[in-house]
Amino acid sequence: MAIEVQNTKDNIPAALAGLTVAWGGTVLLISPLMRAFADPFRPLLLAAGVVLYWMFAAAVISIVLLWEKQPLRSLWLQRVRWQSAGWGFLLALCHYTILLPVGEWVRRSSGLPGFSAGMEEIIKYPFWYRMLAVVGAGLVEEILFRGYTITRLIKLTGSIWIAALLALVGFSALHVPMWGWGFVVGGLFSGAAGMAFFIWRRDLFAMMVFHTITDAVGLVIAPEFSHWWENPSMH
Repeated sequence: MAIEVQNTKDNIPAALAGLTVAWGGTVLLISPLMRAFADPFRPLLLAAGVVLYWMFAAAVISIVLLWEKQPLRSLWLQRVRWQSAGWGFLLALCHYTILLPVGEWVRRSSGLPGFSAGMEEIIKYPFWYRMLAVVGAGLVEEILFRGYTITRLIKLTGSIWIAALLALVGFSALHVPMWGWGFVVGGLFSGAAGMAFFIWRRDLFAMMVFHTITDAVGLVIAPEFSHWWENPSMH
């Protein structure tokens, strides 16, 4: 079901402000200036960083509702439906059975490092923080970098495909400091597939389910049972 963003010209300043909050705030949060908020041995600062990240999402939602005067469906956030959850589960299944193996083959063929270094850093964080990070990825990142970014870049560029490409490249780049270029190159397949699905279905809730499942499996559930990233193929 197509859902268009209304009042295009009137909303341009608001869209620019929202994009600045989403991207500028996140870049600042992961920058060396804010490194203390990512220290795994300082739980209060970790919690403060989580709260700050959620505040970015709250600020963007406020811009949508109060400045743009648009409903949340302008982010392609449809009402919660079992169908959307089913699509999210299906995407997660495709990710782990098809897209991830293909991406890993490309990553290894290019000689780039894999998940190992990033996961060694991730497991330093307490379980509660990784749980919050998974929820934050599934909700906050999808609101900021998919729902808001795609719909507002369509407005600014006039092209859905330019908007999708800019969002995909930008979101991939945000992962470089923690995960490296190997993760980014390998993840482009899953990222592009998710973006194509989002453009097709225009269903942000399905993407939230997909993102939450994939991160929960990789960052929270699987590490409790095995150090899968220590497999030589992941280096």
